[in-house]
Amino acid sequence: MGILYDDVVIIRHSEKEGDPAVITVNCPDKTGLGCDLCRIILFFGLSIVRGDVSTDGKWCYIVFWVVGKSTTRWGLLKKRLVGACPSCSSASGISYYTAELQPPRPPDVFLLKLACHDRKGLLHDVTGVLCELELTIKKVKVSTTPDGRVMDLFFVTDTRELLHTNKRKEDTYDHLRAVMGNSMISCDIEMVGPEITACSAESSFLPTAITENILPLQMPDELPSSLTSTSVSVIMDNLLSPAHTLVQIVCQDHKGLLYDIMRTLKDYNIQISYGRFYIKHRRTCEIDLFIMQADGKKIVDPNKQKALSSRLEMELVRPLRVAVVSRGPDTELMVANPVELSGKGRPLVFHDITLALTMLNSCIFSAEIRRRMIGDREFEVYRVLLDEGEGLAVPRRKIEEQVWKMLMGWEQ
Repeated sequence: MGILYDDVVIIRHSEKEGDPAVITVNCPDKTGLGCDLCRIILFFGLSIVRGDVSTDGKWCYIVFWVVGKSTTRWGLLKKRLVGACPSCSSASGISYYTAELQPPRPPDVFLLKLACHDRKGLLHDVTGVLCELELTIKKVKVSTTPDGRVMDLFFVTDTRELLHTNKRKEDTYDHLRAVMGNSMISCDIEMVGPEITACSAESSFLPTAITENILPLQMPDELPSSLTSTSVSVIMDNLLSPAHTLVQIVCQDHKGLLYDIMRTLKDYNIQISYGRFYIKHRRTCEIDLFIMQADGKKIVDPNKQKALSSRLEMELVRPLRVAVVSRGPDTELMVANPVELSGKGRPLVFHDITLALTMLNSCIFSAEIRRRMIGDREFEVYRVLLDEGEGLAVPRRKIEEQVWKMLMGWEQ
């Protein structure tokens, strides 16, 4: 029949402060499951310090050792992890897991229009509220008027699928009002039609000058060490296992490391039969993965091996692209976040960007998030125009480095 619903995800809390909690997932397997689980864990602000994955292609057993904040909502985390596993049905009043019959319906998109008086850190506070409420920002347009008023337009989806109800809308208003106080002028939420949803989801190409000089898709010959993860080694071996290709990765830890590996393998339609991840001394990570192609065979083609290893190295050295550039008299921060083939992007990027700028006391004049094509890949591109006032107090290189460190989890 299956496994009991409550046993699909088990969370064992740490007995000592500072020790990791243990998350165990035991369910039917599906393509990209590891990526989806890592993305949810990353969204909840947790870091994976160790992991074990084992599957026979039909059933999987995954264990994550995680550390994070004392405010983690463990019950909600479990609910989201269970939701990422193959769907369940009810038998005799007890929920069991069964195979998915059809792909999920795309979520409804809502437009949140927020008018308020400007102040430092405002956009980060608003972004924090939306993250807490599990409202995913798909697109944003922020503009500031000369008299200090701000108009924020957020296209969001609701993980809880309740934003169409008055209760959920009022709850969102109340949370925003609590953090904004008298700064709030008005707030409105409405569902957008399919034509607007389709338009907001379209990806356009960035100008060549930006993609080649500012956000290059390929690895440049030289990059500032402060804007890359260092010492990445990817080795592939077909001799150790008769049925699998072994991928051995050694690199420096960063926030979302395991997610970056899993999303890359998911995009290449690679299956993991067994894997182990752990952090050693000085934040050095070692990952061993026994993988095979969708047809159940090893990766023996040298060109395919080179393509996969190069892509893994690129995603671990530079999981996001960050640049601060001049736009005439203005200064613009640009961040490119790779999007999975499934359409999902790395979570909390805008939250981390606004937090880094708040810590630097840098004011945001306008901001925009849009899906863009760079080469043959889709990215979420964040463009933030900074308010320099009488002059930019913070050097551009420092802004670039601070945002990068925040995104990588190296800010502490």
